[in-house]
Amino acid sequence: MKESLLEILCCPLDKHDVELEDAEYGDDDEEIVAGTLVCSECGERYPIEDGIPNLLPPDMRGETPA
Repeated sequence: MKESLLEILCCPLDKHDVELEDAEYGDDDEEIVAGTLVCSECGERYPIEDGIPNLLPPDMRGETPA
């Protein structure tokens, strides 16, 4: 995901801003390929895996087959 996407992303639970933690960048240093998005209000954590942020609420996250 592009870092500029942080400007429009928000926590799906309370609609507050999310902050990027533990970011890992791809070879071109422009794409975030892994890390965590953390809500600035409630503290909920959302993983970024393979460049895709998983913004599902915690109770809906799970190992689902592709």
